[in-house]
Amino acid sequence: MDPTARGNLGPVSSTDLAGRTALVTGASRGLGRAIAAGLASAGAAVIGVARDGDALSSAMEAVGGRALVHDLADVDGIAARVEGLEVDVLVNAAAVMSSKRSTTLATTLGEWRDVRAVDLDAPFALVSALVPGMARRRWGRVVNLSACLGRLTGPGTAGGLAPYRVAKAGLNALTRNLAHELALGRRGVLVDATCPGHCRTDMGGPDAPRSIEEGADTAIWLCRRASSPSEPAPTGRLWEDRAEVPW
Repeated sequence: MDPTARGNLGPVSSTDLAGRTALVTGASRGLGRAIAAGLASAGAAVIGVARDGDALSSAMEAVGGRALVHDLADVDGIAARVEGLEVDVLVNAAAVMSSKRSTTLATTLGEWRDVRAVDLDAPFALVSALVPGMARRRWGRVVNLSACLGRLTGPGTAGGLAPYRVAKAGLNALTRNLAHELALGRRGVLVDATCPGHCRTDMGGPDAPRSIEEGADTAIWLCRRASSPSEPAPTGRLWEDRAEVPW
């Protein structure tokens, strides 16, 4: 897509990311890897985070980025891993899926906690560690990869996959709450979520209808949107294919 393509809000100008540092979780493969490559192409210095060191090193070598090997299930350890980093763009792309039979009454507390750790708690820990610096510097972008299954107005109300659906709904709530706490862009930081759709990733499977590139496009676009504290771009919203969708 063209960076100035129309969503439901008309043309939105884009900016290059030269001189900016972007941290992308789940950057060893799939959507995270594609987003990291897109941000590098826009000029950002990319730091990729994932637990698979070999795959992550390969992905970061391809974009001239830095590999930060960490299992995001270790939520308590992630703040120490990013301590001292000045990050301008944070993309929480890493996620794990719950088992197919994980209804609310059938899932275990262990599975509930394991999914929540990666899909919700790790994004919160990274936000807590990195976004205060963005606010001080008056420039930042936070993009959380949500899922249609986490929407309360869509298929997320249909039941099943309870740990995953609820964690993604929580990520949506975190996104909206943080955006309002940061004055909806008037402190220089935009905070948004995006539904990439059902993509041909390891999680989505080879028969999914959307390509990885299609799924990654809106996240890259959100990171590149031009904005200023005096005239902030629309933020605190859920996006799909560069258009706002209901929570």
